[in-house]
Amino acid sequence: MYQFFVEEEQVHSDSISITGGDVNHIKNVLRMKNGEKIRVSSKSGQAYFCHISSVLDDEVIAAIDSADETGTELDNHIVLYQGLPKGDKMELIIQKAVELGVSEIVPVAMKNCVVKLDEKKAAKKLQRWQAIAESAAKQSKRTVIPTVKQPVTYKEALKIASELDSTLVPYENERGMDATREIMGQLKAGQTIGVVVGPEGGFAPEEIALVDEHATMHRISLGRRILRTETAGLAALAMLVYNLDV
Repeated sequence: MYQFFVEEEQVHSDSISITGGDVNHIKNVLRMKNGEKIRVSSKSGQAYFCHISSVLDDEVIAAIDSADETGTELDNHIVLYQGLPKGDKMELIIQKAVELGVSEIVPVAMKNCVVKLDEKKAAKKLQRWQAIAESAAKQSKRTVIPTVKQPVTYKEALKIASELDSTLVPYENERGMDATREIMGQLKAGQTIGVVVGPEGGFAPEEIALVDEHATMHRISLGRRILRTETAGLAALAMLVYNLDV
């Protein structure tokens, strides 16, 4: 069943109006016909099971069959603070993080980041990254589209993350999974959770030292093997899903 997102004003009492680029996708790419089932979510997070009732030149009308009361979202707001990686690794990270249920993704400029984004490059990248997040949200049947934020500095990231209920910091020199299991086991539904991941070069000593200054931040291990930056955050998110999803 295909997933589409709409604005609140496109949802009516018994139908939903789908407009924009999704119309061409439905008509000419998917070649969907009247009667075919789809899932539609509004920006407020309410999802509906629908069937296509009319395909027009610039609009597709979907009749509402029922509301999706269960949904696909975690009860936790999870933010991934990702040290800027090289090449197109960020695209993979965003895609998979969205599939795993992340709520926000914040690119972070850190000491060992090779990539340096000026304002013009950042704006262009952000547009691309947000499109990837939307595509991944459709594929994974998310009820909301996670937001990719503007890149921030490491200190800015820690300041924002310190306001969350708990923040996990996978660190390659942290040893032993017992502490990780204990911290994961203390997390509860409804809490806001951050995950801070270093870039290819890892955390600088002074950066990891700043983590210990915040009571709500916890260094964790992801096992005895060293994970790449594009793997570490996804491994932590998978652990969170295991512990928090119902």
